[in-house]
Amino acid sequence: MGKTLFDKIWARHLVTEVGGDTQVLYIDRHFIHEVTSPQAFAGLRQRGIPVFRPAQTIATADHNVPTRNQHLPIQEELSRFQVDTLTENCADFGINLYGLGHKHQGIVHVIGPELGITQPGMTIVCGDSHTSTHGAFGCIAFGIGTSQVEQTLATQCVLQRKPKQMRINVDGELQPGVTAKDVILHIISRLTASGGTGYFVEYAGSAIRGLSMEARMTICNMSIEMGARGGLIAPDETTFDYIRGRKFAPQGEAFAEAVEQWSALYTDEKAVFDQEYHFRAEEIEPMVTFGTNPGMGIGIGQRIPETPAGNATYQKALDYMGLQAGQSMAGQKVHHVFIGSCTNSRMEDLRMVAELVKGKQKAPHVKVMIVPGSKQVEAQAKAEGLDQIFEAAGFEFREPGCSACLGMNEDKVPAGEYCVSTSNRNFEGRQGPGARTILASPAMAAVTALEGRLVDVREFLNQN
Repeated sequence: MGKTLFDKIWARHLVTEVGGDTQVLYIDRHFIHEVTSPQAFAGLRQRGIPVFRPAQTIATADHNVPTRNQHLPIQEELSRFQVDTLTENCADFGINLYGLGHKHQGIVHVIGPELGITQPGMTIVCGDSHTSTHGAFGCIAFGIGTSQVEQTLATQCVLQRKPKQMRINVDGELQPGVTAKDVILHIISRLTASGGTGYFVEYAGSAIRGLSMEARMTICNMSIEMGARGGLIAPDETTFDYIRGRKFAPQGEAFAEAVEQWSALYTDEKAVFDQEYHFRAEEIEPMVTFGTNPGMGIGIGQRIPETPAGNATYQKALDYMGLQAGQSMAGQKVHHVFIGSCTNSRMEDLRMVAELVKGKQKAPHVKVMIVPGSKQVEAQAKAEGLDQIFEAAGFEFREPGCSACLGMNEDKVPAGEYCVSTSNRNFEGRQGPGARTILASPAMAAVTALEGRLVDVREFLNQN
């Protein structure tokens, strides 16, 4: 029987078994940020333990940072304390920190790939569920809890149970206006927000192979939103071309040697998965969510499904969102548009938006925030003049951070108001107490900002 890509990477990093089905897995890269690391460092101090391999841990500030006036002291007390604590911990334990003001600062799952730190065949962890993003490079990447952050700092290993495996195949050609975000929202809507529970997912098929690296990151980023432990995509020439020349990537002959090794990272033809699904790319529409989990999504041309008999949770979600079964999402008025997060804040996302809004104006009643995923993305956007396009359209172009993806910083959505967001979660209160979140692609967010209501981006494209 053949081996899956996941099997091959897992076997190379398996240290030992400790009883039952629990195994010790070696970790190549450990990313940390200001929210889930303080308790871990406190634990090390209490036990008098150093960080075992500090060079393999990379830190940045992202969740609680302001996205305006980052050159000034942080005004919000808790945020300032967390960021200052991260700075102190990294200095004390010898960890490389990309803090506020550093040219490499940004959202942890954006800076790893853009700096070439993320590479095929690695095991990668972070105290953040969307660590699955790095799986786009052919990695086993997953989020861990604070106790496991401490475990990784102390030993460069984690205790894990090997998950079941699923393959999701997407074949065919995507319609104009349909993006990677629509693909993953479509998949989650079909499998539900718990359909991947207990699995690690490999994405395959011609439509997946045809995606750029940034689009693949969007797909893997949201694996967690269907309950999966993580997601990955086999590396190929698209992967190698993306990594080539990046700051921490192998250089010269070392890169050629690395590519030779990376090229062996694929699922064998006779490998068997515990579960497998097939989707046709042509059937995927621009997607929007209508409820309070990412599985409650529909194509923009569809209507909200009827409440399943006896499903009080479903009806509760509709009540929270102020929506009704049978209602069309097209035409729904919105108050806010947020373009950013570790799901959709990279250069391709910003270029997509700029192309759609150039020379146009946002609807007067809509507040639009564009938050780049890193200082490098911010600098590149300015070099290409995208910031000027955004500002001319009435959009606010901010500084890097997680921003309105989560109600943990200053960028919150007021209670009862609708926000079309390119982020990954639409839970109750995710963007602020009482906020109503509609997940969508950057393209859908852009045309929503212009119209002030949900519209089908395909119709917009046909008019221009």
